[in-house]
Amino acid sequence: MNAISANKLELIQIADAVAREKSIDKALVIDAMEDALARAARSRYGHETNVRAEINPQTGEMKLWRLLEVVELIENDSAEIAIKEALQRNPEAEIGDFMSEPLPPIDFGRVAAMAAKQVITQKVRDAERERQFEDFKGRIGEIINGIIKRVEYGHVIVDLGKAEAIIRRDQQLPRENYRNGERVRAYILDVRRETRGPQIFLSRAHPQFMSKLFEQEVPEVYDGVIEIKAVARDPGSRAKIGVLSNDPGIDPVGACVGMRGSRVQAVVNELAGEKIDIVPWSPDDATFVVNALAPAEVTKVVLDEELERIEVVVPDEQLSLAIGRRGQNVRLASQLSGYEIDIMTEEEESSKRQEEFARRSERFMEGLDVDDMMAGLLVSEGFTRIEEIAFVDLAELAEIDGLDEETAQELQTRGREFIEQENKKLDEKRKELGVADDILGVEGLDLKMIVSLGENDVKSLEDFAGCVTDDLVGWTERVDGERKHFDGILEQYGLAAEVAETMIMRARVIAGWVTEEELAAMRAEEEAAAAAAAAEAEEAAAGASA
Repeated sequence: MNAISANKLELIQIADAVAREKSIDKALVIDAMEDALARAARSRYGHETNVRAEINPQTGEMKLWRLLEVVELIENDSAEIAIKEALQRNPEAEIGDFMSEPLPPIDFGRVAAMAAKQVITQKVRDAERERQFEDFKGRIGEIINGIIKRVEYGHVIVDLGKAEAIIRRDQQLPRENYRNGERVRAYILDVRRETRGPQIFLSRAHPQFMSKLFEQEVPEVYDGVIEIKAVARDPGSRAKIGVLSNDPGIDPVGACVGMRGSRVQAVVNELAGEKIDIVPWSPDDATFVVNALAPAEVTKVVLDEELERIEVVVPDEQLSLAIGRRGQNVRLASQLSGYEIDIMTEEEESSKRQEEFARRSERFMEGLDVDDMMAGLLVSEGFTRIEEIAFVDLAELAEIDGLDEETAQELQTRGREFIEQENKKLDEKRKELGVADDILGVEGLDLKMIVSLGENDVKSLEDFAGCVTDDLVGWTERVDGERKHFDGILEQYGLAAEVAETMIMRARVIAGWVTEEELAAMRAEEEAAAAAAAAEAEEAAAGASA
């Protein structure tokens, strides 16, 4: 492409041809040519000369000129002009302005022409890469078809027509063979700008690849009548999807399975035989977890929303089915629901309850100085802590069968005495740990909590005010694809996140970090933002149903 030696008409024809071939704007090609001409001209007039080139996109006529900066004293006569001379040319010239000076057309030598050609080639390549990036960055989340070009170090290079993409080894299906020339479907996972050009990353293992396949195979999913609410995959082996129907007359599971399993089978075939469990989604987390554990039967569920944990009880003979081979069934159900699932048999659950009953009974026997029958009676009535007995309404305690008012009064007296003794021991422990007195002023913190804080190096009001909610109640995050829970300092006390946040904010007010007015303003702002988000979600839902 020797654009420099071409005549004017050929120059425009070359620009048109390159723009069509590379699918880029003709103006970008013209711009690249202008830049190449300017660089070649600088090699003739000196590299310090500020040369500009212009090509008429209709006629191909080329013009060259140099820009001179208006200065007080000239240091570089190739790029500067004195203010006195500038004023003679233009009475309105000022220091810092630029003046243009036409340059005569020149014949470019072979070296300059080759350099210009390289500049044009590089500019066109950069423009082509930018077009590819713009074309694909908005398509993240789509399924795309391509042809396998080659396999390098286990990574599959896919020809998409006007661009290349890569399916990295960790995004492929296990035991799936990829051969040159075969067609392949994949999910556009990411598009990034890199030094060697835009990199398009594809995936066949991503959960959303399965969602998009169902969208293609099931018209009700494409139309939004059926929603895929959650997907969990063990790529190439087994998967679970949670589906919800927005039309009560349509069965979401049946629609996704299709006549004689035709729809789900089409997805299974695309995923190299990956088994798929289609699960009815439910807004009730416990119900959804039970559905997700199918085909195992569940007899009892205990849900802890704060810790995002759920205990599931199954019949003894169903345990292996619920867990699945190498824990696959329970792992996928956990990923699907977002809850950490603990599975136990009815026998294990019964033993656990008995141990819990015995532990609470022993606590009451020790703290209230009662026999095992009285302790068992209190546990059976739902009491779990001595504090509950010590401060519950006396009449409520006296209503228990086998207790009169005098006995109830005695139990409360013993309970309060025990708590007082415990608090003395805890306060001594607090002082031993070096926990300051100022932290005692935070409403909601009892001495047990304060000792736990001291044991975790939170020893002053300032220390506590610097905590965040997760420090106190714990948090859960995904580590290497698995949900992992990190314990909070006060998690053992069953503290709700909202309560912990309120205590931290109260400590900040006492410490003088914020004022009551600022705190009230922050709360009002948060409430307004939450209300706006709820209104927006409601409006979006109304629009979708319409």
